[in-house]
Amino acid sequence: MIDFHSFHCLPRDTRAELVWQHGAFLTMRDERGCRMALYHMGAFFAEVWYSHTDNRILTIRGTRGRSCLEPYLERIDLEALMREEQ
Repeated sequence: MIDFHSFHCLPRDTRAELVWQHGAFLTMRDERGCRMALYHMGAFFAEVWYSHTDNRILTIRGTRGRSCLEPYLERIDLEALMREEQ
């Protein structure tokens, strides 16, 4: 699996492929006209920002910090995530 820093050095399309192939979908949320999907990537999380208006991915970013995860905490099924790790 790819590490956090290497993930950010890749082009957006390559990051998208890695998320689709290796990420475990956790949840999504809507904000400011965008839909954000959160994926667990092993050592970090990836957040995919999608524009409804333009019908395209705006950005994909990795995060390890709690502040980025806070908007998702009520929606994440931690039991499912723990089962995947076993």
